[in-house]
Amino acid sequence: MVSPVWRRVAAAATAAATLLSSTASAQTWSACNPTVSTSCPADTALGMTIDVEFTQGAVNSFVASGAPTYGPDGATFTVAGPGNAPQLTSVFYIMFGRVEITMKCAPGAGIVSTLVLQSDDLDEIDMEWLGADDTEVQTNYFGKGQTTTYNRGQFNPAPNNQAEFITYTIDWTADRIIWYVGGTAVRTLLFADAAGQYPQTPMQVKFGAWSGGDSGNAPGTIQWARGPTDYSKGPFSMSVKSVLVSDYSTGKAYTYGDTSGTWQSIKSDGGAINGNKGQAGSVTVTASASAATQLSPSIPPGGIAPGMSTQTKSSGATPTSETTIPDGWTMTPSGKIVPAGSSSTNPPAPSSSSSSWPLSWPSAPEGLTTVTTYDGRGFPTTLTMATQEATTSYDSQGFVVSATRTASSSAAGASTTTDSNKAAPPVNNGAATGAAAVPRLAMTALIVGVCFLLL
Repeated sequence: MVSPVWRRVAAAATAAATLLSSTASAQTWSACNPTVSTSCPADTALGMTIDVEFTQGAVNSFVASGAPTYGPDGATFTVAGPGNAPQLTSVFYIMFGRVEITMKCAPGAGIVSTLVLQSDDLDEIDMEWLGADDTEVQTNYFGKGQTTTYNRGQFNPAPNNQAEFITYTIDWTADRIIWYVGGTAVRTLLFADAAGQYPQTPMQVKFGAWSGGDSGNAPGTIQWARGPTDYSKGPFSMSVKSVLVSDYSTGKAYTYGDTSGTWQSIKSDGGAINGNKGQAGSVTVTASASAATQLSPSIPPGGIAPGMSTQTKSSGATPTSETTIPDGWTMTPSGKIVPAGSSSTNPPAPSSSSSSWPLSWPSAPEGLTTVTTYDGRGFPTTLTMATQEATTSYDSQGFVVSATRTASSSAAGASTTTDSNKAAPPVNNGAATGAAAVPRLAMTALIVGVCFLLL
């Protein structure tokens, strides 16, 4: 069976235009809303558990917008001025599941650090940390993008969240959602208590930082974010060490069976909804927190940022473009997308709609052969080597483990540029030396030949 095309990553959701209306729709956006269209593409399923260590750099299972950077603290999302809203968005969806994020929140009045689970029909589960107060987290949910009276948000305790790395968890099943702070359950929402607005459709995972207190935002958003933001006191940074994502369903893709938006209407290609249900509830709980300190009537939906028009997007990682993973590639437990088999030396030809893989591979000079290997982050890298020496083998994750090289190594495709501040690790010792040696040897041979003729 042909594997499904990895679908378009939805653009970051926008903040509410006003927070004073008693009945409104969330100011979020979906590339194709399955509750109003029956022709939406399938959602690529995670169907497993991945544990991503961002201290090791970027992974290609999350698409970047803005300019997140990578270092000892993991992925860092910095807001330094108007329009800055760096974020990562998963190229996969989960159908019920658990998301654990270990992070340090950004400080600053008006600055918002956010974890959002959001579906194509605008179901949503949020955790948001306001830089003006490092003692709490705001938990929230929306069903089908409906905000009604903005009465679903709560303030929950999360002390010292700007100075310490803390693990936050959203555990989501068909029956309930539990929000955790450092192993402490701070809020539980039952399906029966959601008044018909329970999130229950396949979700992407998004996280990042933005300025809710920017002067360009609606007054209600600025007030909610406890702004305005004073950029002269910045920059303001959120850091994420790791993210664990567990899909409680199995399969390759999720589709909507009708326009109802109910979880019973969701179909799995090659798996089962709740096929991994046995993993539910495996979060280690150390305590249960007291009730929320107060309800928040003014938490906007969409939680990441108010629109993308002024943001700078990372090269090769545009959230509004389709991300296509070639047939025969797979996800590793560390969140890297790599060839499924060890015999693969070149990715198959990409689909015509793909913008993430090169449309053609460079040809090698006569006597040399071009092969493709994969660096430590799962990104393809082309190698040009002597034909007779072009022997390469790969480990179980598709990474090169041995090869005799005599020529150049160069990045293959824009996906290697997702981390502009950190060079990709070398594929093997000696590649750079070989790259320089071939042109030098050729030039030496030419000079010797010319001298011989002159003599």
